[in-house]
Amino acid sequence: MPLRALAVLTSAALLAACAPMPTAPPVANRPAVAAPNAGDVIAPNANLVAQGVPPIPRGLADEVARYTDFRGHGFVDWHPTRREMLVAHRRAGADTTQIYRLASPLGELEPLTDFADPVRNASYEPLSGDSIVFERSSGGDEAAQIYRLDLATRQVTVVTEPNLRNDMQGWLHKSSQLLYLSVPLDRTAAGGSRAEVAQTLTLVDPANPQTRRKLAELPGGGWYVGGVSWDDRRVALTRYLSAGESQVWLLDIASGERRQVLPLPGNAEKATHFAEAWKRDDSGFFIVSDRGGEFRELMFYAVADAKLTSITRHIKGGIEGVSLSADGRLLAAWASVEGRVNLMFFDGDVFNELPSPALPEGSVTAARFHPRLPLLSFALNSSKGPSQIGMLLPADGSSQSWTRPYAPPGIDTARFGEQQIVRWKSFDGREISGLLNLPPSRFAGRRPVLIDIHGGPEGQASFGFMGRYNYFLEELGVAVIQPNVRGSSGFGKTYMTLDDGMKREDSVKDIGALLDWIARQPNLDASRVLVSGGSYGGYMSLAVATNYADRIAGAIDVVGISNFVSFLQNTESYRRDLRRVEYGDERDPAMREFLTRISPLTNAAKISKPLFVVQGRNDPRVPYTEAEQIVAKARANGTRVWYLRAENEGHGFTRKENADFQFYATVMFMRETLLK
Repeated sequence: MPLRALAVLTSAALLAACAPMPTAPPVANRPAVAAPNAGDVIAPNANLVAQGVPPIPRGLADEVARYTDFRGHGFVDWHPTRREMLVAHRRAGADTTQIYRLASPLGELEPLTDFADPVRNASYEPLSGDSIVFERSSGGDEAAQIYRLDLATRQVTVVTEPNLRNDMQGWLHKSSQLLYLSVPLDRTAAGGSRAEVAQTLTLVDPANPQTRRKLAELPGGGWYVGGVSWDDRRVALTRYLSAGESQVWLLDIASGERRQVLPLPGNAEKATHFAEAWKRDDSGFFIVSDRGGEFRELMFYAVADAKLTSITRHIKGGIEGVSLSADGRLLAAWASVEGRVNLMFFDGDVFNELPSPALPEGSVTAARFHPRLPLLSFALNSSKGPSQIGMLLPADGSSQSWTRPYAPPGIDTARFGEQQIVRWKSFDGREISGLLNLPPSRFAGRRPVLIDIHGGPEGQASFGFMGRYNYFLEELGVAVIQPNVRGSSGFGKTYMTLDDGMKREDSVKDIGALLDWIARQPNLDASRVLVSGGSYGGYMSLAVATNYADRIAGAIDVVGISNFVSFLQNTESYRRDLRRVEYGDERDPAMREFLTRISPLTNAAKISKPLFVVQGRNDPRVPYTEAEQIVAKARANGTRVWYLRAENEGHGFTRKENADFQFYATVMFMRETLLK
């Protein structure tokens, strides 16, 4: 499901910055406290502004180093004709993730990109595979440009026009023409903001950028290409309106004409509809929708009679993605059930469920059939190691590893503990759940707790590798709880709406109930609880710090919202209306009063425990001014505040050197608040 523009990040992977639209005076750039002996400390690099953060002892950095270099692999694309793939990976000694070519199982990774900024999204030219196209933005600003890399000459040329945010959307099947969407940015607009937002759908041959042809101007900021018909005549488009509502449209490539097909115009019932792959005979296409119940199920839409056929209604769980085999006879889908994602097969013609493939232990994060060969790639994530890529032969069900995740010397990831689901009752009697990681049994007594809240808010804490957080578990003996408060995805569409608008603080109360639950556990220490979160989770962390200050030891806010009104006014225009559906429209006087009243900035005087704020200067989603204003207000009230800002990051620290320093500081903060 192409929701990259609304990707959810956890606090372990966040930071960025965008057009400066201050709503409060910026915090002065005070340097970190000087150390008596500079050789004994790790100084922040030139792109980091550290305020109030104590000197980082070199010994601490050496101690945690083993936990900062886990390196997995992400599947990116199949070669159109060969048994070969593109892989996203951060190599040893590198600062960012880049694109590599992998020509054989467990073979050498051949680097294709090498930039200061990360590159994760790329695609082979679909006929011969003699080139790739990839996206790259600058400094975390998410204003991606599309580039073409000739694999023979290694020459890189830009495909798109500047001052736009561009997203690759896929290729036509019979030619080397690429579909992409673009949207103007506030920082390039006269006046700095756009009341009306529209995306442009363009078709281009990347080898000849001057062939760009505008197909359609699409109103709003939430459009995605779901799939192209095999005769290259029609495109199935998804129009994303909110986490609980989306539409499917059909666009004629020759004329640019489009019409809404799901739901039918005038149908007032809200539901999600995501267009996916077309059937090989072009009789229709697959969709993922929750129109039939609480969870998203896989369906087939027949174009001729607009008939919908349900395929996975019998499955308890939400479908997250779909892939169709080269011959059209086999359909792969992956579904999430309480945070664990499993792969299943269906007949591509009659839609009967087939025996599920036997895969190694873990959650499926991606699966893709080869465009011509009878092969299926898959990526797995588990508590025992970062993402790895495998290949499945559907004919006999056998699988083969294509990559091995890297774990630093001295760490046996097989010893890492499994996550477990825990449940508690909230203020209204509703059951809330989360994932609990306990430290090894050698840590005796009641253990301190880190509550780490996901972003979104329509995200979900799911089973998987804990990465750097394994240091908290294995070396500090800190338990980690990742709650799925109301508003999280994966628990039905009703659950996902329970925090909308005026119900915003109900999700904060879910954390209050979790604090009650922790107090009842014989192995957890309710007097030593630290709350952390990224993006929306950053807001939640601040909200807990204002509502339950007497019950926590401290809070970590990573690129979080501190004032809903200023956030909605200053977030990039292409996503503003999407966020208003979730949080409320600040232009409505009653909603504005409510949002102002509950915002952490309004209640900053209640923050009495230490606060650590992390932010990227170029964040287009949550502008850096959200961090600056809460830091200034909390400090004015006498609260001890650490502030770390990266001048070359966006909505999450993606450069290893920045992420490392953030981790060192987080460990220091945890030791001072939880482990004294």
